[in-house]
Amino acid sequence: MNPAVLGLITIILGVGGCIGYFWSSNFVLDRFIFPPRGPNAGRNINRANAIRPWLFLGPAVIALGLYLAYPVVATFWYSIHERVPGGLEFVGLKNYSEMFAEAKFREAILNNMLWLIVVPGASTAFGLLAAQLTDRISWGNFAKSLIFMPMAISFVGASVIWKLIYDARPEGTGQIGVLNAVVTWFGGEPQQWLTIQPWNSFMLMAVLIWIQTGFAMVILGAALRGIPEETVEAAILDGASPWQVFFKIKVPQIMPTIVVVWTTITLVVLKVFDIVLAMTNGQWETQVLANYMYDKLFRSFDWGVGSAAAMIIMLLVSPILVWNVYSARKEMR
Repeated sequence: MNPAVLGLITIILGVGGCIGYFWSSNFVLDRFIFPPRGPNAGRNINRANAIRPWLFLGPAVIALGLYLAYPVVATFWYSIHERVPGGLEFVGLKNYSEMFAEAKFREAILNNMLWLIVVPGASTAFGLLAAQLTDRISWGNFAKSLIFMPMAISFVGASVIWKLIYDARPEGTGQIGVLNAVVTWFGGEPQQWLTIQPWNSFMLMAVLIWIQTGFAMVILGAALRGIPEETVEAAILDGASPWQVFFKIKVPQIMPTIVVVWTTITLVVLKVFDIVLAMTNGQWETQVLANYMYDKLFRSFDWGVGSAAAMIIMLLVSPILVWNVYSARKEMR
């Protein structure tokens, strides 16, 4: 079947199925379960109204349970078991102890910590700088479009672009990599940048910073435009310099937004996988947790250790996610 026709049929069936479900479930509720008539009409209406929200939430709750809760439970189950001929054998924390004893896992943990220190801070800082500067130039909207454009590129696509930037050809031949072309133009020798430790990790981080700066710029730019002009004008009248206005007036007022942007990028960093896989595949001491988990699960088929690595990633992500949700709810009150 033609993919376009198949997609159209899927949309029709999906939308039609949702409409049919909501109509039929409300029809059954009002007509047969709690009909709004008879001596108990008022009570039935109240009961139907109490159940009705769950009719709408039900499919979402089931989907979340099937695609989120069940995988978490199953992953934990596999992390405390080991595959043996004929099934699974309970091994307790053996997979976790084996994982922590591996040099590659420790390397992945250290690299993830390095990513967490560099990428969120640099992306947020560059995004804030871009948001402030682009509001002061006539072609600011065009500049914002250029800075935000990497957000439209997939992580793998961005990795391919930057891999070409870091590309190295033998000395004496034409360099297609921008970085080596500049180096050789100044008389230097071409370098295999992605193999140079520990700088190769920072070169991988540059890809994610390049992508996330646009996101930070858009969110922080909106926050900057929401600052009351009266506070800025009062600071200028009091003799504050542009630096003082920015760091002592504007930044404190948008600090909650800065924290939200920082934590959001932190969540992305904890799950970083595509960039490392596409550019180095974890070689030359660039391994990260998600790539380590992928190697264990889908290359070594070590479900126990791979699931243990997945649980570690979830444990690292969960506190930040919970704090983010708590902060968002607090701001909405």
